[in-house]
Amino acid sequence: MKRQLIASLTLGLMWSVLLIVAGSSAVLADNANLTLQQVTENVYGIVGPLHERTASNLGNNATFGFVVTYHGVVLIDPGGSYKGAKRIQEIIRSVTKQPVRVVINTGGEDHRWLGNDYFKSQGATVIASAEAVEDQKARLNEILLRLGNTAGDNVLHGTRESYADITFDKEYRFSLGGDDFEIYHPGNAHSPGDSFVWLPQQKVMFAGDIACTDRMLSLMWYSRSKSWTEAYEALASFNPVYVIPGHGKPTTLAVTDRDTYDYLTTLRKAVAYFMVAGGGIEEVNKIDQLKFRYLENYEALKNRNAQKVYEELEFE
Repeated sequence: MKRQLIASLTLGLMWSVLLIVAGSSAVLADNANLTLQQVTENVYGIVGPLHERTASNLGNNATFGFVVTYHGVVLIDPGGSYKGAKRIQEIIRSVTKQPVRVVINTGGEDHRWLGNDYFKSQGATVIASAEAVEDQKARLNEILLRLGNTAGDNVLHGTRESYADITFDKEYRFSLGGDDFEIYHPGNAHSPGDSFVWLPQQKVMFAGDIACTDRMLSLMWYSRSKSWTEAYEALASFNPVYVIPGHGKPTTLAVTDRDTYDYLTTLRKAVAYFMVAGGGIEEVNKIDQLKFRYLENYEALKNRNAQKVYEELEFE
């Protein structure tokens, strides 16, 4: 399988672009909390809900995606549980009967990798950054506990940890069925092993958790806001026509700039000014984030995000 991935296949692929306007595209199917959206002729996003993991969404509260090639499907992120992976497979089969040949894990969060076992049992090869695998292993118990508490133990039934077959440090390239794939790990963003996937022929970017739209991004204890902005800058330097974010609908770079990069840079500047003015961490709720109140989960996350940035800036 590795030889197939590394070998560049020369079959040509003609495709036409379906227009995505203001962050929305044609909705093709809806399968219990997951919505299928076509981005180009052979590239699809699978958009999950913006809220927390639940029993009904099976841990799939994120955006996933896949590419249909002549020699099989490449899946970007396999879902947050065995059952969640099965549901993603059902959506893929509504488009093509081609098998999933390759699964790419873009990070260490549960929905980026806990579905690996389902697809590996069907013969898929999994690729992830070495840091993502290290993070997955280090936080496994925490991840399973959170998933059980939010979605319920029934969602966990059948889920087993299974890690990448192929790992890389900074970048990895392969071709399958006439399509080229480039995976880059630019550094710690939402989680330590975050990567983005670039499709040079289609000019489509799968951003993973490096870009969020429609909902406020979440700064966790393992996130790093400074290197997150740098990771986003690396992603944006490719100037993609379309971005499939880790959360939210497939959209344009301008929208992810606004919802992710502008938020991170604005928050870091606001917290830095607040600290210089003598503000204490217990008063971070006073920091003005109203510009971003249109984002889902604003009230739940704004103060926690500000506190996390405050803690980071104390050591920078």
